[in-house]
Amino acid sequence: MSVTDKQKRYLKGLAHNLKPVVMIGNNGLTPAVLAEIDNALTHHELIKVRVSGQDRDERKKMLEDIATETRSDLVLVIGNIGGFYRASTEPQITLPR
Repeated sequence: MSVTDKQKRYLKGLAHNLKPVVMIGNNGLTPAVLAEIDNALTHHELIKVRVSGQDRDERKKMLEDIATETRSDLVLVIGNIGGFYRASTEPQITLPR
């Protein structure tokens, strides 16, 4: 499911006060990190991920790869932090139409 621009703005507002739940270091995007992100999305629906030790293009590619691998939507990018949303089977967040 892809979120609309209106929904993306709403999710950005919700994500603003969140702290990053997963930090990606110099080892990059490993299967263990992807599993942790997937687990966090399952439990929280909306999370932030901090990517450090990369240049801008590598961070952007890594955030896009995370969205693809976890079947989530990248709703927020601020510096080295990305916000991801994936609806769970029992949604906790009600999106505007």
